Amino acid sequence: MATILIAEDSATIFRLLSFRLNHLGHETIWARDGQQALAAMRERQPDLVLLDVLMPVYDGFQVLKQARTDPALKDIPVIMLTALSQENNVVKGIRNGADDYVIKPFSFSEVIARIDAALRRRRAQVAVA
Repeated sequence: MATILIAEDSATIFRLLSFRLNHLGHETIWARDGQQALAAMRERQPDLVLLDVLMPVYDGFQVLKQARTDPALKDIPVIMLTALSQENNVVKGIRNGADDYVIKPFSFSEVIARIDAALRRRRAQVAVA
């Protein structure tokens, strides 16, 4: 399956997501802040990142901007997973390179469907290249 980085400062949300994703056969990695997220992206090269916006050190928008300008990270699919539901935040995430944007509270089935879709798109891009 896939290696998924969960950049989330809430241990509860990480555990819930990780339990579901592990049950589906995915490996999960936890980053508790934006700095850890970037380090884990560089070190582990995950197949996908679930990225919270409101995190310590660097927020999710800062992580996304840095990832999209780094040649080694720019192609990793990123799904923003955040409580910031205002339209301007959704637009900011998508314009800065997020592949998708999911608002908390979320449905696990919706998150899994969006993860599956992002992974399918990524695999198709790799197959073409």
